[in-house]
Amino acid sequence: MTDHAEPAPLWLRILQFPPIRLFLLGYPLFYCLGFSNAFLDLTKGVHLAAAFAVAGMVALAMWIYVGFGRFIERREVSDLALSPGLKELGIGMVVGAGLYTLGVLVLIVLGYGRIEGMNPVVVMIPALYQACSAGFLEEMLFRGALYRIVEEWLGSWISVVVSSVVFGFVHLMNPDATLTGAIFISIEAGLLLAAAYMLTRRLWLGIGFHIAWNYTQSAVFGGVVSGSIAQPGLFRTVFTGPDLMTGGGFGLEASLVPCIIATSAGAYLAYKAVQRGHVVQPFWSRAGDVPALRPASA
Repeated sequence: MTDHAEPAPLWLRILQFPPIRLFLLGYPLFYCLGFSNAFLDLTKGVHLAAAFAVAGMVALAMWIYVGFGRFIERREVSDLALSPGLKELGIGMVVGAGLYTLGVLVLIVLGYGRIEGMNPVVVMIPALYQACSAGFLEEMLFRGALYRIVEEWLGSWISVVVSSVVFGFVHLMNPDATLTGAIFISIEAGLLLAAAYMLTRRLWLGIGFHIAWNYTQSAVFGGVVSGSIAQPGLFRTVFTGPDLMTGGGFGLEASLVPCIIATSAGAYLAYKAVQRGHVVQPFWSRAGDVPALRPASA
């Protein structure tokens, strides 16, 4: 005789409806990100306080994410599993730093950039807190909540588009944001980070990409991160030429060269995800309920 699991109670099924889940999980994660940014503004120059502020908000966001997954979604929160997640985090950081550095080198070779000197190493410290805050909190919000939940409902490709557009246009809130910069981020970072989740079924690779890209941009090359306020980096790097090549006031994320590099990397990850059968079909294409994909093996 076959045992049949009892259906979830009505109140739980209501809470598990994708738009409601997205609101219930996304709302507190959004506030964790906002509070982290506010704490960083209040603790400028006080390194220990900034480190505690970011660590505290990241820990709170993870507690919310794991608790919601277990008690509302009733799933194993394998997308934050430490093994092989930490390995993927390291790979993501190396690749993320490499992608941005490659963009800078190409622009220098093309004559649009030059390095005029160096600053003391100590100038690299503040960017670490900001990069970790954005890397952890934005990935949990935009990939862990938005991309994952929309994907379960509407499929992988619609979710890539939705999460990428939302992620890009949220950056219009930054002080020197531009429409071009928001569009470029939607294309380059939106695809790269969504494809990282699609391929691995974990958040760690995207977190590594995000942290290393932002940190290399700001702390190493002194670039403007997504239209925010510029800070000095290890290298005093100057870019001159048309905005299409230099990114203008938005920074190199609005430059054609890094866009091509990051988008190519994202397209490769998406291709690998397709090869591994990690593409989720929209609900109307499924014959019945499809169990959630298991994380890829290491």
